[in-house]
Amino acid sequence: MLHSESFPKSPAASAAARQLMERFGAEMPESMLDDARLLVSELVANAVEHAAAEGEVQVRADLSDGRLRVEVTDSGPGFTYVPRGDDARERGWGLHFTNLVASRWGIDERPTVVWFELDRP
Repeated sequence: MLHSESFPKSPAASAAARQLMERFGAEMPESMLDDARLLVSELVANAVEHAAAEGEVQVRADLSDGRLRVEVTDSGPGFTYVPRGDDARERGWGLHFTNLVASRWGIDERPTVVWFELDRP
């Protein structure tokens, strides 16, 4: 099952991406759906905040083969992930959560694609 949608780069994009995850609700356990909502929301918020160019954020989600794969694409040039230190910043938790919650995740460049996978129990 594949769903793909583009959202304007705006603060409302994260909520719209969470709604996209609802399309998988009947196919996944609630805890997995909660994880998917959290992670897609964080990654879309990062794309809206950090991608310099105007445009859209694309979310592509594929539920198959015992896993959910979600890709968030923006027009940015890519970046290098730097794990959080022990600082007390209130912001910058999105990739930290992704690293902790996702079964697998990664970053592709040009355009920027940040993806994660959640294995179905």
